[in-house]
Amino acid sequence: MEEKKENNTKQERNYAKRTAKDYHIFRTIFYYFILWFVVMPYIEWFYKMKVVGKKNLPKCRKLLYVPNHVSEMDPPMVAYAIKRPIAFMAKKELFEDDKRSWLIKRLGAFAVNREKPEIATFKTSKEVLKTSWGLGIFPQGGTRKNRKIEDIHKGFVVFAKSMKADIVPISVCGMEEYSKKFRGRDVKLVIGKPISYELNEDEIVQKWCAEICENTGYENCMLEQKENNEEIKEVVNE
Repeated sequence: MEEKKENNTKQERNYAKRTAKDYHIFRTIFYYFILWFVVMPYIEWFYKMKVVGKKNLPKCRKLLYVPNHVSEMDPPMVAYAIKRPIAFMAKKELFEDDKRSWLIKRLGAFAVNREKPEIATFKTSKEVLKTSWGLGIFPQGGTRKNRKIEDIHKGFVVFAKSMKADIVPISVCGMEEYSKKFRGRDVKLVIGKPISYELNEDEIVQKWCAEICENTGYENCMLEQKENNEEIKEVVNE
């Protein structure tokens, strides 16, 4: 029983462990093939897609692409908007699904334990940014359709600071009702101006939340949380 548990743990860790060599030319070609011949035709057939703010993308390679998370279509849509290979950090449960894991692993994704991120995940993130690929992170963890920005995982700030990589906020707009229409869904992706990793943690989170909420019309619950925390501090200090 203990041996089986040990093997399972090792397998999970392997999903998070990758090196720069794993993002080789053949994987890059495969990524572009899927992007140009699968993702783009699919999106252009099923969605009325509009990308805003491409001019905000800096030319440097070392970037974190940080979208809000509404549906499973978010990663391919971000790739469609950026037109660059992006290795997404994905919840480890996705890699336990044989039907999905084959493809997402070959598209550069790697696993993260949302409850307790492993060192391997941090190392892989740094390895990705040594290559021509970008790094994608969803601060919301899972998909949210409640039109609220809340309970943001601040790990993306830690990654940005440790790798000295600026954060590109990407607003996914119009995907809340994506499952209710077959075609003709109006979707917009807004690429915001990069947020400097040199800002303090709270400021980065607030700037990201403000950008996403401004473009999507979502409620910024993180701002309310910050105000509540400040009120609590004032009471404690008294």
